[in-house]
Amino acid sequence: MQGRPVRAILLAGLLAGVLDITAAFGFSASRGGTPAGVLRFVASGLLGPSAFQGGAATAALGLALHFVIALGAAVVYWAASRKIAFLATHPVPSGLIYGVAVYFFMNLVVLPLSAVPPRPFVPVPAMIVIHMLCVGLPIAVVLRRR
Repeated sequence: MQGRPVRAILLAGLLAGVLDITAAFGFSASRGGTPAGVLRFVASGLLGPSAFQGGAATAALGLALHFVIALGAAVVYWAASRKIAFLATHPVPSGLIYGVAVYFFMNLVVLPLSAVPPRPFVPVPAMIVIHMLCVGLPIAVVLRRR
């Protein structure tokens, strides 16, 4: 994997990361939350509950982790699209479905394995749509045929 695919994967991860975190900030704000609170929640996946007492450094860690996760989602999609032609040739439906898959994978696999304080999983339709439009779709469109 050299040159163009690497740039495309980086672009896809960056775009998905920016769109997703922007949507997460807006969603959180609509419920009285703050961007720093969102980022501390992400950092709590690594640091546990102590992240919620952290300051700017903890929020910065959360932001970095968020982009690592977005880049990971782009790498997985790119690798899958090399084996499953439909993903590369039909980016819109594939991306929307991938966004749903990422949402459920994050909530049912990643979060339970992380240090985030446990809580019952209840699917949030708005968050599913955010993952479809801000994670799956941009990754699929950027990585189509690359």
